[in-house]
Formats: sequence, C-alpha cells, structure tokens
Amino acid sequence: MSELAIETTALRRTYRGRGGARVGVEGLDLRVPQGGVHGFLGPNGSGKTTTIRMLLGLVRAESGSMRIFGQEIPARLPDVIGRVGAIVESPKFFPTFSGRRNLELLAGAIGAPRARVGEVLESTGLADRGRDRYKGYSLGMKQRLAIAATLLKSPDLLIFDEPTNGLDPAGIREIRETMRRLGEEGRTVLVSSHILAEVEQVADTVSIIGRGRLLAEGRVNDVIGERGITAVRVGVPDPAAAAAVLTAAGLRFRPDGPALRVRGVEDPARITELLARAGIYVRELTPLRADLEQVFLDLTTGEGPGQTPPGGRHAGADRSPPAAPPLGEPVPATVEGGEPR
Repeated sequence: MSELAIETTALRRTYRGRGGARVGVEGLDLRVPQGGVHGFLGPNGSGKTTTIRMLLGLVRAESGSMRIFGQEIPARLPDVIGRVGAIVESPKFFPTFSGRRNLELLAGAIGAPRARVGEVLESTGLADRGRDRYKGYSLGMKQRLAIAATLLKSPDLLIFDEPTNGLDPAGIREIRETMRRLGEEGRTVLVSSHILAEVEQVADTVSIIGRGRLLAEGRVNDVIGERGITAVRVGVPDPAAAAAVLTAAGLRFRPDGPALRVRGVEDPARITELLARAGIYVRELTPLRADLEQVFLDLTTGEGPGQTPPGGRHAGADRSPPAAPPLGEPVPATVEGGEPR
C-alpha cells in the first residue's frame, strides 16, 4: 500500500476566458500522507479548488499525473472512489426532512447500510438532533450533516473544500473538532481553508500553494520552525522618531499597538544599537517567532490574482498586503471557461 493518500506530479490545468488562457494549476507536486489532517492552503485563485476537482474526476487535467492510494486518476478512479468522501460546494439536502431522513435516503441511493446513519450522526455530534428538520439547523450543524453524509461509506480519505466558510466561531470550532476526531481515527482529511489559525490548530501536515505551484510542504511545526525569529516587537517612548531611524537603516516595520514590529533582523541587538545612537532607548525588545499565518503571508504575497510579486516591495514601512452533494452520487460540475479558485 502506498504511504501517500494523494500524490500529484507536474499537474497542470488552464482555463479559457475572454482574455485568453489562464493557468489555474501549474506543475503542482502535491503529497498528502496517509492518516491525520492535511491543510491545503493558498490565496484565492491559487488553484486549490481546481486541484480538488481534478482529483475527484470533475475536471480534466491537461498534463501531469495524479494518484489516490497509489491508483492512477482518473483511469482507476472507479476502483478507489469508494474509499473517498468529499464536500466541494454547498451540500444539498431536503429542507423539510429531518437530518436522519436525509441520510437514510442518501444511504439507500449509494448502497450504504442503514445502520450507518446512526453511527455517522453520533460521530459528528448530531445524534440528539437527527430527528430535527434540516431547515432548522444552524450553519455549523448543516456542515456537520454534510460531513456525516460523506462518512456513510466509511471512507479512508475525506476531502473538504473550505468547510468553515460562513460559519460563526462556534460553528468553526465544531467543524475543527470533527476534523480532528476523524484524523485521530486514522482517516486522512484533506482540508482546503483560508482560516490559518484554525488550520494550525487541527492540521498535522500542510501544503501551501500560490499560482498553482507548491511553495512549501511538511509537518506544520517544521514549516513554521524553518522561519525562526521573523520579527521583533520594539517598544520605545517615541515611535515616530524610532520609525525615522529604522527607515533610514533600510529596515521594514509596521505599527504594533504602541510599539513597532520590525522584520528582517537576524540579531535584535542591531535595533538596540541603531536606536541608542539616535538617543532613543528601548524599553521592550521581544523576538517574535512565526505562526502558520505569518509563514503563509510571507510565502504567498504576490501569488494571488492581481497582487504585486515580492520583488515589488521596498524598505521602510512594511507594506505586505494585508459543497456539491456528498461524493457517492454523480456530481454535475464544470469550470470550463470559469475562474480558477
């Protein structure tokens, strides 16, 4: 058995639009290990949804190769699709039916045992609300019901595209806990998301892409740890005077409350020296280590549509820019001529 749940090599996909061809995915090498939660991150338009749709056979790749559990996709997709569950758009359920009845109908359609309905409701924390009408569910409950639907086949791989979109903090927490629980069961969960703090709390491994290309991958702690100290918080009596000194020295910074956050300094002592020469004495000097969000921003600045490449930055103030029906039934989908996501 392959040690990878998902593997793509030199994957490419372009779109035809009014302005001509646009690259959605460009030579993407993606490796998702088996077991646990894998974060699939990138700016809007970076190719995340396009990649997921190619893996599910909803969009054709122009070149490159894809494998799920070692099986070639799309040629061997029928052999492996029973091990995969996915939510790629807003899930559709009958609003006047209960959550349980919706799952019973779906189980019958895909040949899943009826007994699985109670099991998946329990697994997603909906056992007490299974007999309530779907239209009365909160957004978080509706998303958990969609996850329950993907579990009817007891899949080994779950693919969720932006599963927390539109949810309030409570709903986000519910989905996060559900994904973590699924990963702990030994399943592989691929989650595409732009909520970096949430991914950092739940993901074991991560891939970061930009403009359809892989920018970084690995265990979350390793991806973050490679950056070490990424900034220094500097507290001084006169931030404006300190800003002038730092600008003259070619350092990048931005306001951080009453202090300044200075980036690109390997030795924080240099800041102390520069400011002391100007008669400005530091009262706070705190090295800051990267989190996943900072790593993401550093890697993807200029990688989204219409953004300026990193080479367009300059010194001084830091100017960094700030589900279809569950898999098991045919899902009509096309993005021909559309915009990549």
